[in-house]
Amino acid sequence: MLNAKNINQYYGGSHILRDVSMETRMGKVTVVLGRNGVGKTTLLKSLMGLIPIKTGTIEFDGKAIQGKTPYERARAGIGFVPQGREIFARLTVEENLRMGLAYKSASTPIPAELFELFPVLDQMRKRRGGDLSGGQQQQLAIARALAAKPKLLILDEPTEGIQPSIIKDIGRVIRMLADRGDMAILLVEQYYDFAEELADDYLVMERGEVIARGAGSDMVTNGVRAMVAI
Repeated sequence: MLNAKNINQYYGGSHILRDVSMETRMGKVTVVLGRNGVGKTTLLKSLMGLIPIKTGTIEFDGKAIQGKTPYERARAGIGFVPQGREIFARLTVEENLRMGLAYKSASTPIPAELFELFPVLDQMRKRRGGDLSGGQQQQLAIARALAAKPKLLILDEPTEGIQPSIIKDIGRVIRMLADRGDMAILLVEQYYDFAEELADDYLVMERGEVIARGAGSDMVTNGVRAMVAI
């Protein structure tokens, strides 16, 4: 699916990503953990093409994509839910979802499945995005990324600032999407319990490097909670 090798990234004189290698697997949730400022979001932005990598390779579906634009990566089948949601506050829920179909033909319908995954959005189709609660906006951001039916869904801290009931709903949707077997999921998360519950594979980052990796079922045994404790 997605395979990144030896990625290096710099900001000014700072070495932000140091020789990072990782992969995602179809039907599995890969979780990236680490304290604030270790390079997790930079890694996701590099994979999505929002910032160019200095050295290294990124392959998706067997094709090199490190030279592709974010738009081309989205077209290839990568959906991205950025930190902070970044929905369009003045557009309705329906219009926000249409933005997820921007590179499809104008007649492409919004997939009905999105409203099955997030019933609250169905009730609020005509409401403006800015009128939704933080948790509802996060559900909208995930639904928008799913609208084009990606093969890889990348989520950057989807639980940040969200009430526990909606965190559970988001976790349920992520697990269900992975279990269907036609999508890989890459999740950056600060909330350890949420990450442990969902992870099929995990990576721990520190100072721009991957310092640990393994199967999600081994996170407790391997003491991952202590590695990411603030």
